[in-house]
Amino acid sequence: MDKILEKQLQNASLASRAMMHVTTPQKNEALQAISEALMEHVDIIIEANEKDLEAAKNNGMSDAMMDRLLLNKERIEGMANDVLKLVDLDDPVGQIIREIHRPNGLVIKQVRVPMGVFGIIYESRPNVTVDIACLCIKSSNVCVLKGGKEAIHSNKTLTSIMQDAIKGILPNNTVQLIENTDRSIVTQLITANEYVDVIVPRGGAGLINHVVKNATVPVIETGAGNCHLYIDKDADMQKAIDISVNAKIQRPSVCNAIETILVHKDIAPIYLPKMVEAFAGRVEIRGDDMTQSIISCNKATDQDYATEYDDYIVAIKVVDSIEEAIAHIYQYSTKHSEAIITENSEAADLFMNSLDSACVYLNASTRFSDGGEFGFGAELGISTQKLHARGPLALLEMTSFQYKIYGNGQVRK
Repeated sequence: MDKILEKQLQNASLASRAMMHVTTPQKNEALQAISEALMEHVDIIIEANEKDLEAAKNNGMSDAMMDRLLLNKERIEGMANDVLKLVDLDDPVGQIIREIHRPNGLVIKQVRVPMGVFGIIYESRPNVTVDIACLCIKSSNVCVLKGGKEAIHSNKTLTSIMQDAIKGILPNNTVQLIENTDRSIVTQLITANEYVDVIVPRGGAGLINHVVKNATVPVIETGAGNCHLYIDKDADMQKAIDISVNAKIQRPSVCNAIETILVHKDIAPIYLPKMVEAFAGRVEIRGDDMTQSIISCNKATDQDYATEYDDYIVAIKVVDSIEEAIAHIYQYSTKHSEAIITENSEAADLFMNSLDSACVYLNASTRFSDGGEFGFGAELGISTQKLHARGPLALLEMTSFQYKIYGNGQVRK
């Protein structure tokens, strides 16, 4: 193992022991300090971010992904405000999940405790660096961050600011950043069972699949977002158009933006022209034969339906029934977020109860798949697995539990 990485992980493991004794007021004080420090260093953060943006532009990064990378004053203020929201949330650590009184007098308490050391591997978005660190602090966890090389200057600056802010409040090495951008470091991190308790990959399908297939440390799989919007034959047209625009255009580079729109054949001749008008040339449309017979667009392929574009591109398919829409989603979805637009309660119930994605919506944008929007504070990611954590991965999901058993001399017969 890389010597610098091993030392970081050793320090993280020791810090996780110390974090078990940190109080809620200490954690809240640290979060308050981070929020204030971010606001005090806006210019420094923007200067570092501009270096990343320049390199990204020179490397041909798309506009949508550039937006994902961008930090401006407004976004930094948003980050600082999001940190403060965590202060007001209940501390999950120490919560008693259940208490059992046995006939022999034993009292068994199931209590929330920190996971320990989180290894987080993520791409592009430097705001994630702050979100993750602060969630880990509130849940008494230690984080070892491995951001993408495209955001290295931003991540180094943000981490340094946070480390300085919490110095003297929390244990040393509570928040760490791996600055080595060599890809081999990822493999070393995800197999460091001696030091790391859980790995969370955030990013595209390539990164997530690599981690899931090669990690020996337990993984919470956060999902690539091939999300679907189904326009039912009984959809309210204004809702359908408004939600289509929001879910595709508001921020196409994020995982909860839609990539495919499925349209019932009965409403397609009305919806599709209105959709084109609402998109106003901002989105490249790729459609099946039926879609092409109604609007002018490029031909969609099977690969288009399987792709998370993270860009101003959408795939369209006209379907004969809601059952066909559901079957299509099962074939291509990454089980992140799906939505139906309908005023038909039977269709709504069928859709909502037939899909096994982490988040399923009725008459609302998939862009709400977010820890902040769910009232959880920030999030570590959207978990698409079915064990332990599912949907927005927030404070409660960042804890484990242990049994604390209180006796008075009992022995087992």
